[in-house]
Amino acid sequence: MQALRQLATMKISSIKQQVKRQDRYSIYVDEKYAFSLSESELLNLGLKIGQEFSKEELEELKQTAVLDKAYDRALNLIARRLRSEWEIREYLKRKDYTPALIDTIVNKLSIRGYVDDAKFAEAWVRNRRLLKPTARRRLVQELRAKRVPNEIIDQVLVADETDELQVLRVLVEKKKSRYPDKLKFMQYLARQGYDYDDIKAVLEELKNH
Repeated sequence: MQALRQLATMKISSIKQQVKRQDRYSIYVDEKYAFSLSESELLNLGLKIGQEFSKEELEELKQTAVLDKAYDRALNLIARRLRSEWEIREYLKRKDYTPALIDTIVNKLSIRGYVDDAKFAEAWVRNRRLLKPTARRRLVQELRAKRVPNEIIDQVLVADETDELQVLRVLVEKKKSRYPDKLKFMQYLARQGYDYDDIKAVLEELKNH
């Protein structure tokens, strides 16, 4: 921020910790609410009660506050689960932030390691494998839906050492009682992303046991 001008016309009258978000603070200028900041940004700017500003400097602070709030929102989204870069951009777009500001936020998140499509894809595959039997083809579809680049998807799935046939066997054992009709069972397994030849081979195994 530029040095305060001598003929400042506005003054910070109070700084109040928010009730619902105790990590954020409301800044009042001349007894009126002006903007809010995260605790870290408040400390970074070094704002204090009695500090004076020109109109231009106050506008600059308000722009900083907009950026700070957008970044805070993105962090809260990521805290619930990892997100792809596309998901972050779409979320911020729905909040009506400008493309330039979105680029700034994503760049900041990327530098700090909070947005990384390779890490996101690795975590996605790992979690899906743990939760239920999931076909490689289905994983590709899901990651593409998150707009993860194809080269990253390929790298992550090459590193995934899961036995696709064994995953299919587990699914077949789990679901076979619900599908007494073989054709309908095969159609169900195909919808889950499994290859027809693999489905046929695993069902043949089951038949011979």
